[in-house]
Amino acid sequence: MPQTPVVYEGTEPVKLNVRGVIVSDEQFELLCQENRELRLELTARKELIIMPPTGSKTGWRNSNINTDLVVWARKDGTGLVFDSSTLFTLPNGAKRSPDASWVKRERWEALTEAQQDGFAPLCPDFVIELRSPSDRLPDVQEKMQEYIENGARLGWLIDPLEQRVHIYRPGQPVEVLDNPPTVGGDPVLPGFALNVRELW
Repeated sequence: MPQTPVVYEGTEPVKLNVRGVIVSDEQFELLCQENRELRLELTARKELIIMPPTGSKTGWRNSNINTDLVVWARKDGTGLVFDSSTLFTLPNGAKRSPDASWVKRERWEALTEAQQDGFAPLCPDFVIELRSPSDRLPDVQEKMQEYIENGARLGWLIDPLEQRVHIYRPGQPVEVLDNPPTVGGDPVLPGFALNVRELW
């Protein structure tokens, strides 16, 4: 009986180049369904990315981020929050799964029921990527830039390893904050502030 490989946090994501193979939306969705234990993404260059599972500390950090975002979103009422298991189909064809994201309600409600049930064909308005020990910083930075180029209005790359937050906005240089106490979402997420020092 073949052994299933075990991947631990600290192992870099595996990239499989499937450029020569046409992977339809249906085939990619089936691949995800048949491999529910894996976190899969597909880049615009048709690289299949197999993400290692997160360690306990990264999972704890991500849960705190999502909880704070959900609490704010319920009060605000203008959009919906999605967790790290949600895949979106970006305009460039990539299928990406931010660690946390928020979509304006009218954009979400403009989708069909089938689109909402699948890998929604849109880029979230706001995305957060939480760097884990298995993430190479240039790879996560490239992913953040891709979100902005595909329609995100605000993005945060939270890096507990260096205690920094990289803030991405369309048409602006990346702003890097060293060990900030909080980071705020105005004007895209009015009134939302995340206590990032609690995550270190």
